[in-house]
Amino acid sequence: MRRWTIVAAIVCLFVVPVARADGDPASDYLLGTSAFVPPDANIPNADAQQLRDVLAAAKARGYEIRVALIATTYDMGSVASLFRRPHQYARFLGQELFFVYKGRLLVVMPNGYGVSRGGKLLPPAQRLADRLPAPGNDGHALAAGATAAVRKLAAAGGINVPLPKVAPAKSHSGDWFLLGVIALVVIAAGAATIVARRRRSV
Repeated sequence: MRRWTIVAAIVCLFVVPVARADGDPASDYLLGTSAFVPPDANIPNADAQQLRDVLAAAKARGYEIRVALIATTYDMGSVASLFRRPHQYARFLGQELFFVYKGRLLVVMPNGYGVSRGGKLLPPAQRLADRLPAPGNDGHALAAGATAAVRKLAAAGGINVPLPKVAPAKSHSGDWFLLGVIALVVIAAGAATIVARRRRSV
């Protein structure tokens, strides 16, 4: 599993720059995924996974919504002028996705939220989102704010979405043990090579 994670990370190094060069990155990611989580926003993996779990649970209960987390202008690609303008960007992003996805869309920025559907703002949902506290610049708060907003919006539609627990961080003691073993093997191999060379020179 770790090998595939490393491979995926390497692929992202190439995919992310391409996506960012093509308009706004979120419009590329949200064509096939429920959430755009920018890799440069310092969002803990557990918080990102909790958001995805909430989105999956909401969809299973009949309330589908996709979410774009926007931490900085870097996450906006060529439409950086819409940063800190979540209402306008929610409408713009909805129009970008229109031919593939016409459903609900939530944009989360440090200063607030934007809610649209099919490229048009949703006034009742937007009024509800505007009453929520702005998440701020912290990556954890940004993801937590998105998760809370999704649950609030779903609840307003009569759908209760449970909040899954954040998975505890995994211990890396096994990784250190493995690295220690590898280091010992390398040292032993190096020592054996030195001894072999000395014997040949004698």
